Amino acid sequence: MTEVISHGVPADATERGDLAARYAADGHATAAAVFGAARMDDAVAEVIAWGEEVLAGLSEKDRKWYVDGGVAGAPVLRKLDNPHVARPFFTELAKDPALVALVESLIGPGVSVYFSQIFFKPPRGGGPKPAHQDNFYFGPDDPDGLVTAWVALDDADEANGCLRYGRCTHRAPVLPHTAPPDRPFDLQIAPEALADMEMRPAPVPKGGVSFHHGGTVHVSADNTSDRWRRAAAFHYVRNDVSFANPALPYDHALVLKIT
Repeated sequence: MTEVISHGVPADATERGDLAARYAADGHATAAAVFGAARMDDAVAEVIAWGEEVLAGLSEKDRKWYVDGGVAGAPVLRKLDNPHVARPFFTELAKDPALVALVESLIGPGVSVYFSQIFFKPPRGGGPKPAHQDNFYFGPDDPDGLVTAWVALDDADEANGCLRYGRCTHRAPVLPHTAPPDRPFDLQIAPEALADMEMRPAPVPKGGVSFHHGGTVHVSADNTSDRWRRAAAFHYVRNDVSFANPALPYDHALVLKIT
């Protein structure tokens, strides 16, 4: 039996133009209802199954990085990397025509997914993600050539730790980042650099997508609610952009060319 994939809801030219205008002005913009609830339910089932497989095989060293709190005494993953190549479901989600059309309205035609993540953020246990800029991690030679599409698999709001964005920070230089000695991959901006920054919460309904520029400062808080805040983040790069000065090594074999 052939699997039927329900594609996202295409945005018309006016909607794409409005999204692009908000993105250009603020460095981030949200499109609601890109995907239906049923497809997000399927995505959640996929990440639960994948998470159980990964947890069963994690070394003690990797558990310190990937496990984040727990639910009812059971460990829960904090994140998983590169679902766009590891799980066919997320390969198809990253290639969804409705999502790709929105991405291309922001950074131009011809794009690839360079890196991706699943964030679990469990209830009463999902920890914060320190403030950072994706362009510091990736170091693109065109700072406008990278956009992150953050797909809400659950409703995301302030109670369960939605993203908060530094308004207009995409127009300023990329800030210095450092990492704690015990978490060398957790690059972050010093708190004193954020003191005068206007940070705006960006709630996203289930199935919506929050887009942010590679230079936009963003952060998320603890999940203090009784609800999950799972998300899939796809880092799209225009095909003429190269990573001239990445802060971390990335595997070019994992790049998924979309258009």
